[in-house]
Amino acid sequence: MSEKISDYKFRTPIALRFSDIDAVGHVNNAIYLTYFEAARFAYWKEITDWNLRKDGVIVGRSEVNYLKPITLEDEVYCYVRTTRIGNSSFDMMYLLVRVTPNGEEICTTGKTVCISYDYTRNKSVPIPDKEREKMIAHDEPRLITNTN
Repeated sequence: MSEKISDYKFRTPIALRFSDIDAVGHVNNAIYLTYFEAARFAYWKEITDWNLRKDGVIVGRSEVNYLKPITLEDEVYCYVRTTRIGNSSFDMMYLLVRVTPNGEEICTTGKTVCISYDYTRNKSVPIPDKEREKMIAHDEPRLITNTN
Protein backbone atom coordinates (compact mmCIF):
# COMPACT_ATOMS: atom_id res chain seq x y z
CA MET A 1 0.00 0.00 0.00
CA SER A 2 1.69 3.13 -1.20
CA GLU A 3 -0.57 5.89 0.00
CA LYS A 4 -0.37 9.68 -0.18
CA ILE A 5 -2.03 12.01 2.31
CA SER A 6 -3.04 14.25 -0.59
CA ASP A 7 -5.46 11.52 -1.82
CA TYR A 8 -7.51 11.87 1.38
CA LYS A 9 -10.10 14.53 2.23
CA PHE A 10 -11.43 13.16 5.53
CA ARG A 11 -9.33 13.38 8.71
CA THR A 12 -10.34 12.77 12.33
CA PRO A 13 -8.35 13.00 15.57
CA ILE A 14 -7.50 9.80 17.44
CA ALA A 15 -7.51 9.97 21.23
CA LEU A 16 -4.70 7.86 22.64
CA ARG A 17 -5.41 6.18 25.97
CA PHE A 18 -2.91 4.98 28.54
CA SER A 19 -4.42 1.49 28.19
CA ASP A 20 -3.46 1.49 24.47
CA ILE A 21 0.24 1.42 25.32
CA ASP A 22 2.25 -1.80 25.63
CA ALA A 23 5.20 -2.55 27.93
CA VAL A 24 7.68 -1.03 25.46
CA GLY A 25 5.82 2.30 25.35
CA HIS A 26 4.21 1.92 21.92
CA VAL A 27 0.56 1.56 20.94
CA ASN A 28 -0.21 -2.16 21.06
CA ASN A 29 -0.68 -3.71 17.62
CA ALA A 30 -4.25 -4.88 18.38
CA ILE A 31 -5.39 -1.31 19.12
CA TYR A 32 -4.87 -0.07 15.54
CA LEU A 33 -8.05 -1.79 14.35
CA THR A 34 -9.95 0.09 17.07
CA TYR A 35 -8.51 3.37 15.76
CA PHE A 36 -9.59 2.43 12.22
CA GLU A 37 -13.06 1.57 13.51
CA ALA A 38 -13.43 4.92 15.29
CA ALA A 39 -12.29 6.76 12.15
CA ARG A 40 -14.60 4.70 9.93
CA PHE A 41 -17.62 5.55 12.09
CA ALA A 42 -16.69 9.24 12.11
CA TYR A 43 -16.44 9.11 8.27
CA TRP A 44 -19.82 7.37 7.94
CA LYS A 45 -21.48 9.84 10.30
CA GLU A 46 -20.04 12.96 8.69
CA ILE A 47 -19.75 11.98 5.01
CA THR A 48 -22.56 9.51 4.36
CA ASP A 49 -24.90 9.92 7.34
CA TRP A 50 -25.20 6.12 7.13
CA ASN A 51 -28.11 4.81 9.23
CA LEU A 52 -26.39 1.74 10.67
CA ARG A 53 -29.50 0.68 12.59
CA LYS A 54 -31.42 0.43 9.31
CA ASP A 55 -28.63 -0.62 6.91
CA GLY A 56 -25.91 -2.62 8.65
CA VAL A 57 -22.25 -2.97 7.75
CA ILE A 58 -19.88 -5.75 8.77
CA VAL A 59 -16.13 -6.03 8.28
CA GLY A 60 -15.09 -8.91 6.04
CA ARG A 61 -11.32 -8.41 6.15
CA SER A 62 -8.77 -6.10 7.75
CA GLU A 63 -5.14 -5.31 6.94
CA VAL A 64 -2.67 -3.27 8.98
CA ASN A 65 0.80 -2.17 7.87
CA TYR A 66 2.91 -0.99 10.80
CA LEU A 67 5.49 1.49 9.55
CA LYS A 68 6.53 3.49 12.63
CA PRO A 69 5.58 3.16 16.29
CA ILE A 70 3.07 5.51 17.89
CA THR A 71 3.60 6.54 21.52
CA LEU A 72 1.37 8.09 24.16
CA GLU A 73 2.93 11.52 23.60
CA ASP A 74 2.06 11.61 19.88
CA GLU A 75 -0.72 13.75 18.41
CA VAL A 76 -2.44 11.33 16.03
CA TYR A 77 -4.99 11.67 13.23
CA CYS A 78 -6.56 9.10 10.95
CA TYR A 79 -7.30 9.78 7.30
CA VAL A 80 -10.05 7.66 5.72
CA ARG A 81 -11.31 7.17 2.18
CA THR A 82 -13.33 4.71 0.15
CA THR A 83 -11.21 3.15 -2.61
CA ARG A 84 -13.48 0.51 -4.17
CA ILE A 85 -17.22 0.07 -4.38
CA GLY A 86 -18.87 -3.13 -5.52
CA ASN A 87 -22.48 -4.26 -5.33
CA SER A 88 -22.54 -5.14 -1.62
CA SER A 89 -18.94 -4.58 -0.51
CA PHE A 90 -16.54 -1.67 -0.48
CA ASP A 91 -12.94 -1.05 0.57
CA MET A 92 -11.83 1.65 2.97
CA MET A 93 -8.21 2.77 3.35
CA TYR A 94 -6.67 4.41 6.42
CA LEU A 95 -3.57 6.44 7.19
CA LEU A 96 -2.60 6.94 10.81
CA VAL A 97 -0.33 9.96 11.04
CA ARG A 98 1.46 11.74 13.85
CA VAL A 99 2.12 15.45 13.89
CA THR A 100 5.81 16.37 13.84
CA PRO A 101 7.58 19.76 13.63
CA ASN A 102 7.95 19.05 9.89
CA GLY A 103 4.31 18.15 9.24
CA GLU A 104 2.39 14.89 9.34
CA GLU A 105 4.26 11.59 9.23
CA ILE A 106 2.54 8.36 8.15
CA CYS A 107 2.95 5.72 10.87
CA THR A 108 0.45 3.07 9.80
CA THR A 109 -1.67 2.22 6.78
CA GLY A 110 -4.64 -0.08 6.70
CA LYS A 111 -7.56 -1.38 4.74
CA THR A 112 -10.92 -2.95 5.54
CA VAL A 113 -13.34 -4.67 3.26
CA CYS A 114 -16.81 -3.64 4.45
CA ILE A 115 -19.99 -5.47 3.54
CA SER A 116 -23.48 -3.99 3.46
CA TYR A 117 -25.44 -6.43 5.60
CA ASP A 118 -29.03 -7.17 6.58
CA TYR A 119 -28.99 -8.54 10.13
CA THR A 120 -32.63 -9.65 9.98
CA ARG A 121 -31.96 -11.85 6.95
CA ASN A 122 -28.33 -12.63 7.90
CA LYS A 123 -26.99 -11.92 4.43
CA SER A 124 -25.19 -9.28 2.41
CA VAL A 125 -27.33 -6.77 0.54
CA PRO A 126 -26.63 -4.07 -2.06
CA ILE A 127 -25.05 -0.88 -0.71
CA PRO A 128 -27.82 1.71 -0.28
CA ASP A 129 -27.84 4.17 -3.21
CA LYS A 130 -27.63 7.30 -1.03
CA GLU A 131 -24.55 6.06 0.85
CA ARG A 132 -22.90 4.83 -2.37
CA GLU A 133 -23.41 8.21 -4.05
CA LYS A 134 -22.08 10.14 -1.05
CA MET A 135 -18.91 8.02 -0.81
CA ILE A 136 -18.23 8.46 -4.52
CA ALA A 137 -18.95 12.19 -4.43
CA HIS A 138 -16.70 12.73 -1.41
CA ASP A 139 -13.76 10.56 -2.41
CA GLU A 140 -13.87 11.52 -6.08
CA PRO A 141 -14.78 9.06 -8.79
CA ARG A 142 -11.22 9.10 -10.15
CA LEU A 143 -9.94 7.66 -6.85
CA ILE A 144 -12.59 4.94 -6.54
CA THR A 145 -12.72 1.71 -8.47
CA ASN A 146 -16.38 0.97 -9.14
CA THR A 147 -16.84 -2.76 -9.67
CA ASN A 148 -20.58 -2.68 -10.29
